[in-house]
Amino acid sequence: MIGNQAKKLEELVASNSQKKSKKTRFVAITSGKGGVGKSTISSNLAYVLSQSGLNVGIFDADIGLANLDVMFNVKIKKNILHVLKGEATVNDILIPVTRNLILIPGESGDEILKYSDKALFERFMSEAEVLDKLDVMIIDTGAGIGEHIKMFVEAADDIIVVTVPDPAAITDAYATIKSIATFRNDISLIMNQVKNEKEAVGVYEKIKKVALANIGDKLNLKLIGKINSDVKISSSVKQRELFSASYPSSSVYKDILNIANNINGNLERDMLVTPSESGLSGLFKRLTKHF
Repeated sequence: MIGNQAKKLEELVASNSQKKSKKTRFVAITSGKGGVGKSTISSNLAYVLSQSGLNVGIFDADIGLANLDVMFNVKIKKNILHVLKGEATVNDILIPVTRNLILIPGESGDEILKYSDKALFERFMSEAEVLDKLDVMIIDTGAGIGEHIKMFVEAADDIIVVTVPDPAAITDAYATIKSIATFRNDISLIMNQVKNEKEAVGVYEKIKKVALANIGDKLNLKLIGKINSDVKISSSVKQRELFSASYPSSSVYKDILNIANNINGNLERDMLVTPSESGLSGLFKRLTKHF
C-alpha cells in the first residue's frame, strides 16, 4: 500500500518539477536522543544563516515534540498535513520569522504519504513554488532512528548529528551515526554544551575512533562545530528568544556563526544539489524517492 502511494506521489512530483528555479540546499539536523539542544541549534542556525542574506526555510519535522514555535515565539495553527488534506493553502501555514526566514510547520512522513490524492497534491506542488527561492532549508528532525526520521535524513544534502558530552547521549549519537552510515558516508557532528574546544574535539575523536573501527574507514565523520555551555542559552529559551539575536557579542554566538559559515561553504560548493530540487516541492520530490 505504501509503495503504491509513494509511486503515485513520485509521479506527481516529477510532473511538477520541469521548471528551472533556484537550487535549495537541504540540511537535516538530528540527534540520538532528546534534550541535547537540537531544536535550539536548528532555530539559531536558521536565524544566523538568514542574517547573512540567504533565504532560509526551517521545516519542523520533530513530530510529537515540535517546539520551533516556542523557539521563535510564534503561534502555529495549521501544518503541512492540513495543506495535503485540502484544509489550508501553503501560504496559510507559512510563518515569517524575519525578513529572510520562514518557518514551515511539518508532519511525519507516514502521515504525509497517506495523502496522495492527485488533485490535492498537484495543487500543493503548485502552491509550494512560493518557496522555490530558498537557498537553504533546515530540517529539524526528531531524535532517534525511527523510519520517518530516516526518511527526512535520507532526503538531505547535509546531515548533522547533535550530541552533548554525556555518556548516554554519546552512545545514542553513535547509534544514530551507525544507522546513517548504512546509506551515507559523509556525516557532520556538532558538540553542544561543552566546556571548551578541547572537550569538543576530545569527545569527537573518541566517537570517530569507535565509528571507524566498527563502521569502516569509508566513513567521513566531521566536527562541523561546537557550542559552549552557557547560561545565556537556557535563559534565552525561557524567554522565548534566540540566543543568537539576544547576545550577538557572546562566545556562543561566535560558535553558531562558525557552524553557519561551514554550511555556507557547502552551499557555495553546491555539492549534490540539482536545479529541479527547490524549496518545499524539492524536498517532497526527494522524500518520495525513499520508499
